[in-house]
Amino acid sequence: MEQSSDNRVFIVIPAKDEATRIGGVLEELQEHGYREVVVVDDASTDQTGAVASSRGAHVIRHRINLGAGAATQTGISYALDHGADIIVTIDADHQHSPADVPRIIRHLKECGADFVLGSRFLQPGNHIPPTRVVYNKIANWINFALTGLHVTDSQTGFKAFTTKYARNLHITHNGFEFCIEMLDHARKTKVKLAEFPVRVFYTKETMSKGQNLLTGIKMLYGLRKFF
Repeated sequence: MEQSSDNRVFIVIPAKDEATRIGGVLEELQEHGYREVVVVDDASTDQTGAVASSRGAHVIRHRINLGAGAATQTGISYALDHGADIIVTIDADHQHSPADVPRIIRHLKECGADFVLGSRFLQPGNHIPPTRVVYNKIANWINFALTGLHVTDSQTGFKAFTTKYARNLHITHNGFEFCIEMLDHARKTKVKLAEFPVRVFYTKETMSKGQNLLTGIKMLYGLRKFF
């Protein structure tokens, strides 16, 4: 068991139609000692919620699909209401390695940061599809233009942060632009931001979700309205 006893860690997992993959994520998190896992079932049409519940997760279900930003905010609010000291968000599709959770938490503590991005682009050996590289570079440029923050992976779903960062966070963007909104919150609250290399594993299934041309256009439209 790797979870430290001096901090209460909550893992938040936004999930939409991940019944075939989320069980493995939850199993590995439990192997590393994480029991406070919140799965936000964003109106899945499969058995995502049932699988997560059977694996011991706290399951919150959205009756209608609200998007990744709203699901993340729901999970963060639950964690804060139940005494979290540290919150980690991770994708439901097993794209990330749950074994990296204790590593990113350790980095959060050792470098004195309040918000750490798990960067796919800092980890040697990651095989990242060219389209994802391009989309992320564009998102990083947009993020810098809006927030002034230089980061290598503005769109990562793998993040770790303290309650100091999360306490006054109110995510209003439901699409993938919420990642930039979270970075803007770090800028506004003047917390220490850091990045940490994490592993990533792409499959045909994970590539069918996430960033693409349509989500990129939607992200730009969402950012136009709020920044």
